[in-house]
Amino acid sequence: MRTENFYYDRIIPSINENLEKIKKISGNSSDLLINEFVTGGVNCVLLCCEGMLSTSTITELVLHPITKINLREPSGQALFNHIQNNLLLSVDRVTVKNYGELFRTVNSGFAVLIADGMDSALAFGVQGYAVRGIDEPSGEANIMGAHEGFSEVVRTNMSLLRRRLKSPVFKMELMVMGDKSQTDICLCYMQDRVPERLLKQIKNSLDKINLESILSTGYVRPFLESKSFEIFSSTGTTERPDVLCSKLIEGRVALLIDGVPFAIVIPKFFTESFQTLDDYSFKPYYAFFIRWIKYVAFFISILLPALYVSIALHHPELLNSTLLMILVDAEKKAPIALLAEGFGVLIMYEIIREAGLRLPKAVGGAVSIVGGLIIGDSAVNSGLVSTPMLTIIALAVTSGFVVPELNQSITILRLLFLISGGLLGLFGISLLGSAVLFNICATEDYGFPFTAPISPFNLKSMRDTTFRQSFRKMQNGGFTVEELHE
Repeated sequence: MRTENFYYDRIIPSINENLEKIKKISGNSSDLLINEFVTGGVNCVLLCCEGMLSTSTITELVLHPITKINLREPSGQALFNHIQNNLLLSVDRVTVKNYGELFRTVNSGFAVLIADGMDSALAFGVQGYAVRGIDEPSGEANIMGAHEGFSEVVRTNMSLLRRRLKSPVFKMELMVMGDKSQTDICLCYMQDRVPERLLKQIKNSLDKINLESILSTGYVRPFLESKSFEIFSSTGTTERPDVLCSKLIEGRVALLIDGVPFAIVIPKFFTESFQTLDDYSFKPYYAFFIRWIKYVAFFISILLPALYVSIALHHPELLNSTLLMILVDAEKKAPIALLAEGFGVLIMYEIIREAGLRLPKAVGGAVSIVGGLIIGDSAVNSGLVSTPMLTIIALAVTSGFVVPELNQSITILRLLFLISGGLLGLFGISLLGSAVLFNICATEDYGFPFTAPISPFNLKSMRDTTFRQSFRKMQNGGFTVEELHE
């Protein structure tokens, strides 16, 4: 049965007809538990989903109190009035009026009570399904910060944020998206910081999402970004509650998706990829040094192989005689053209990396070791790859690890710059670099330039961009995204 055929149908007052329709909609699914009983002289049905609730909680808070109800005039309305006025049963309880809401609440771990003669139902939150505990973030490690990361349960993630932002101006709005998945999505923002225009535009973008399922951040992010081609994503992700709180205080908007241990941050700026939480725990001069190490590593990871190939093929006069002779002596033994050699080594690295990432951990480590031995030792000894080329590629790849958030873009740009440098020399690198720079400067979502606060330039914001001032100097007022708006 299609969802739209029953989703908005009101609950049938007759208990027998109601049960028939519920069984028809569910197709007698094995995990739907239907418990018929009589309390206070009224025929009732308690619906719940196996594996989604706590047996002890539903027994103590719902079953025992309900079965002890006595009514002078038995009726469904009198039963619901008695429960609403005299019993608590659950802190989280809602009134269900149609079958779409009924199945969504049941499949979310609620116990739903249906009474004969009532065209609505009562749902009680008794969730107790197995979840992964709060672990340390896997991709955003830090030394001196908290070691808590988001989990897959959206309400747990909401509590992690609330623990850090106890102000009443911090708002969290729950909504449901996905016709089939019925995924809970939470919109988070600071009411006194977020620009009203930004919040309104994001809500309009979310209203345009008409997907059957939402299973990861990749389902939602395209609707929050510009339709034009973007080399770098203008929305960010984080798995750290403390990092997300800092973004919210700046006036950003965040999205939490049930089942995903990552939060989407809107908008995102290019310079934020080079900042970490540890920058604000170290001394400012050391944070300044580390931040610029990341900037340098970013350019090395993209341009180093291309510069090596372009200079060796088209501009050997830029090298001194000693270095030139070393490179000539190393490359003359390689049977492959320099451009093809560099391109092949990069592709082989990506194959090994992907194999180590997708295979089970016990096998993935072995694949990386074997791949490293094959490329690092056997390939050089056999003469297929020169030692300078392998060194250049290894340094470029390692530098890319310093900025993991940009790894996807860095991988593709590294290959494109290598091809441009191999074919056209430094002119090709300059030409492609200009195109990339134009694309970055043109990237803009909801009126916020991706290159802010560098372009357009904002002097106040530079104290936490190119370098980091101490909190003693920054405590008199930080910047918000409203100040970076064009």
